[in-house]
Amino acid sequence: MTSVKSYYNKQGLWSLYLSCAFPLYFWTLLLSFRDVSWLAERTNSWDAIGVVSYGMVFAFIESVVLFMIAALLGFLISNKWETERRIALLSSLVLIVSLWAIFNQSYFVWQIPIPAPLIQLMLYTKRPVLTLYAILFVLVFISIALPVYFILHTKRGVKFAQDVFERLSLLSALYLVLAFAGLIIVIIRNT
Repeated sequence: MTSVKSYYNKQGLWSLYLSCAFPLYFWTLLLSFRDVSWLAERTNSWDAIGVVSYGMVFAFIESVVLFMIAALLGFLISNKWETERRIALLSSLVLIVSLWAIFNQSYFVWQIPIPAPLIQLMLYTKRPVLTLYAILFVLVFISIALPVYFILHTKRGVKFAQDVFERLSLLSALYLVLAFAGLIIVIIRNT
């Protein structure tokens, strides 16, 4: 029977959490800053700060849930791999899935139209939905397969992923401080 230590160490788990937290906090703050001005005009600044604070608290909860799911999925990866490779792979997959989710939401938030050549291609094939799904499947597959391949088969891929997530970890730590400040504001508003 293998132990948890053969899969993770404390630093690896912290790095995995910060990589899970980054896209959620980033997207929460981006949407909050988009809405805070009209909310402050409609009510007052304290209510706008409260809404941002609630968003940060929910982003914290979502990041913990996402971290637990990613950490549990890490147990499905062979324990013959070193911890750094496992963390790089899981962090990359979390970031890619999060970026696709952000892309999906940004399409509706900013009402970005589908490019005209893509619409023409879908109309030309006479199966627009199937064509759209096929194009998206290819794009998602490539965006997942390339990083996974480089992380699994090269040391440079692992090093590159570690460097990227090391740079993002400082920003994630700042977001974590903002989430803690948001929790304090939520507590003050509800007492």
